[in-house]
Amino acid sequence: MSGAQEQGLKLLVPRSGVSIYAIRVQMALAIKGLPYDYLPEDPGCKSDLLLASNPVHKMLPVLIHGGRPVCESLIIVEYLDDAFPGNGASILPTDPHRRAVARFWADYIDNKMFPSCIGILNTAKQQERADTVEETLAAFGLLEAALAECSKEVEAEAPFIGGVSLGLLDIAIGCYLPWFEAIGRLAGTPPFLDAARTPKLVAWAGRFRAAEAVVALLTPVDKVEEYITSVLYPKWEVALTAPATN
Repeated sequence: MSGAQEQGLKLLVPRSGVSIYAIRVQMALAIKGLPYDYLPEDPGCKSDLLLASNPVHKMLPVLIHGGRPVCESLIIVEYLDDAFPGNGASILPTDPHRRAVARFWADYIDNKMFPSCIGILNTAKQQERADTVEETLAAFGLLEAALAECSKEVEAEAPFIGGVSLGLLDIAIGCYLPWFEAIGRLAGTPPFLDAARTPKLVAWAGRFRAAEAVVALLTPVDKVEEYITSVLYPKWEVALTAPATN
């Protein structure tokens, strides 16, 4: 792509096509209207390019801009917004407090909410699973309340958390939507996004899924379910049966 060559953008991603964090970066690139070279990688056979670009964590995704790597999806999203201020809509809020709030909840989703959610499937004991479901539902309740607070800070009737256009928190949550649905199906739990319990999140999710910048990037739920059952379940089973080491 000539446009990608002009910008010097390359994106290293897992070849599975279901990576939450790779899709998050792709959403940011779409919002900014930036072309890039898409370079799928096998995480089980790390390329020299990946090892040279992310020698600390050796993980994907990695953005390479003009030969210089940027790692970690939320950091990449912020980098794109800072490096290309004249392209597309701004992803981060300009107000310092709104920016801090968006970063807080993005971190909460990554490090608290989703681990609890996926943990439902990786919990063998019935009571532990029930407790994890309750913890996850409580997290969605907190996010519902946060969305209500965030909506007070943007334009009236704005469709997204970021306002009239998709912002950091929109894509921080939105890239998880297929996974939330797939986990709920596999676990046999009530939907995590429920019109009675989380009406604002349900309404927002409908608008997000229809947004032009992301509609083609959301992974089909069936594909996520297949990945969980064919890739993650076997990994978890090995971990559960592995002998303890001192």
